[in-house]
Amino acid sequence: MMKRIGLGASSLLALGLTFVLSGTALADTDVQVAQMAPAAAKAGKPPAPGLPVLDDTVSPCDNFFLHACGVWKRENPIPDDQARWGNFNVLGDKNLTLLRQILDEAVAKPDAKTARIADFYAACMDEAGVDAKGLAPLSPMLNRINGLTDRKDLGAVIGYLHDQGVNALFGFGRMQKFSDAVQTIAAAGQGGLGLPDRDFYFKDDARSKEQRAAYVAHVARMFELAGTAPDAAKAKADAVMAFETALAEASMTRLERRDPQKQNNPTVLADFAKSVPAIDWNAYLAAIGAPAFTEMNVGQPKFFEALNAKLSQASLDDIKTYLTWHTLRANAQWLPMAFSEEAFNFYGRTLNGTKEQRPRWKRCVAATDNALGEDLGKYFVEKAFGPEHKKRMLTMVGDVQAALKDRISNLDWMSPETKAKAHEKLANMPNKIGYPDNWRDYSTLTISKGDLLGNVARSEAFEQRRQLSRIGQPRDSSEWGMTPPTVNAYYSPQQNNINFPAGILQPPFFDFTADDAYNYGAIGGVIGHEIIHGFDDQGRKFSGDGNLADWWTADDAKRFTERAQCLVDQYSGFQAVEGVNLNGKQTLGENTADNGGLPVALDALKRRLGEAGMKKKIGGLSAEQRFFYGWANVWCAQERPEFRRLQAQTGVHSLPEYRVNGTLSNMPEFAKAFSCKPTDAMVRGDKACKVW
Repeated sequence: MMKRIGLGASSLLALGLTFVLSGTALADTDVQVAQMAPAAAKAGKPPAPGLPVLDDTVSPCDNFFLHACGVWKRENPIPDDQARWGNFNVLGDKNLTLLRQILDEAVAKPDAKTARIADFYAACMDEAGVDAKGLAPLSPMLNRINGLTDRKDLGAVIGYLHDQGVNALFGFGRMQKFSDAVQTIAAAGQGGLGLPDRDFYFKDDARSKEQRAAYVAHVARMFELAGTAPDAAKAKADAVMAFETALAEASMTRLERRDPQKQNNPTVLADFAKSVPAIDWNAYLAAIGAPAFTEMNVGQPKFFEALNAKLSQASLDDIKTYLTWHTLRANAQWLPMAFSEEAFNFYGRTLNGTKEQRPRWKRCVAATDNALGEDLGKYFVEKAFGPEHKKRMLTMVGDVQAALKDRISNLDWMSPETKAKAHEKLANMPNKIGYPDNWRDYSTLTISKGDLLGNVARSEAFEQRRQLSRIGQPRDSSEWGMTPPTVNAYYSPQQNNINFPAGILQPPFFDFTADDAYNYGAIGGVIGHEIIHGFDDQGRKFSGDGNLADWWTADDAKRFTERAQCLVDQYSGFQAVEGVNLNGKQTLGENTADNGGLPVALDALKRRLGEAGMKKKIGGLSAEQRFFYGWANVWCAQERPEFRRLQAQTGVHSLPEYRVNGTLSNMPEFAKAFSCKPTDAMVRGDKACKVW
């Protein structure tokens, strides 16, 4: 369980962009900005290192996102292979390019140390070889499904597919125990859907109906590509849709899953196995290589009740059809071009509005990072992240944590009793910066030349079994949930730590050439965001040791909820596309992190620079102004309408303009820095939301 800074529905590298993924004003400020901005815009130069070129046609007090990012948007149209394009993506592409250089060199100059990453990447890049093999590499999985003649063998088959990276029917893995986060236990949860969210199966608006029809047509085309006659393929697609709809109906909504208490359902394996007898759990666990265990957690018990009923009632042919579909779906990008193009046609074009697939080299670099992230990542770190970067980051983290400590002490709505617990949690919040202290050992993973799908399947099994091997063991707080080149960051509530991969610690998030004001607004705001996740509507339910525990007084919890409701109402009023607004409850955690993290980062900057430093101007801008431009620059982006709709429906992050305008309009420091009037759009005044 992790909370991410990212934007969600379309990630970078292997992610696709969450998730899980947080001073003194001057009287002549407006004049200075107005005089400076036109010259900067005409020259195409930012006013100071790290800052964006400003759009002088838009007042910062009217729409700060367009004022800071309008020029960027005009100069950076969305590429055809992207659903959105922003500074997250720009940096992601830069990191991909560096990784490509590393991999190309490894392929060109064979070396025992780089053989794994070189062979994986080369096998992926051999498009002609992949096409020539056709569906043959998938035969072991398909034959295993087709050979299913008795329901008693279902557990073994599902376990085999899960081990190969086919996430059908449900999810199984490990987690930290809710009541004792030091302990690692087994966990089972809902899953098995081909559409992005359970609600996609039930929404009755015209667009949702179109998407469901397109999905069924897509499933049918995939069966046809696999050799099924058109009429039979259509029948199979209908069977898949009916099967998944039954699973969706029993699934928790995204909002329900935001409450960890609802997912805290401890049990023992013997009782769980009795409640879902349609699956032979001993055979399943043997197939995925799980160690012996007793304790486990079931995230959604009602889902498994429905799953058991469905597996008992459905024909064996329909079950096999469903499993075959998810096998094709999971492996489409490793199959001949016709399969990958068909998969992209639905998931890329239809759902996200993307016009064309990313170039193969980008997909293969991302795949290598996903399969061998720490093997490849150590070479990325050597080239992109030095000790001086880590030292400066550690200083900023310390400043932000100290600022939050003061802010907690000065809260007027929290009792001394709860404050003491909050201080205890903050003091027990370590950080990981850049990369692991000890690199992962991949020596037992076999990577073969010319065997793309086999390499992917073995990599999936390697990671699955590595994860499962921790069941019954104490948690490993040194472990990373993201690879070093990833453009993202996260907070882990059950480890109570914050994590910043080297991939995001690059311009424009962390610009070593820029001044502190810019960096505290950019990466400092991200640091604050992640720390505040420990105190958002979900994170606050975990204590400093990572246990799910109520450390709040009843009155303080009530006051928190009342303040958080202000954010729910504010962000629910923001429109994604016509007819679709953001979901303020679904995005509450991320909005709380933005609205708490950025003010804390500003406090940290003031602590760092002092009164004299805050008055120092660069490019005609005060420190506060540079700070706010730093935050906006991180979120400069634009999206296709389809992506905006999908993000609003499924994402936990607000769209970029609302992460900027929504947050800054709640900050009186922003209004003061730009001499905004009480009636300006960027000033909420007495309607401003403030939790932390």
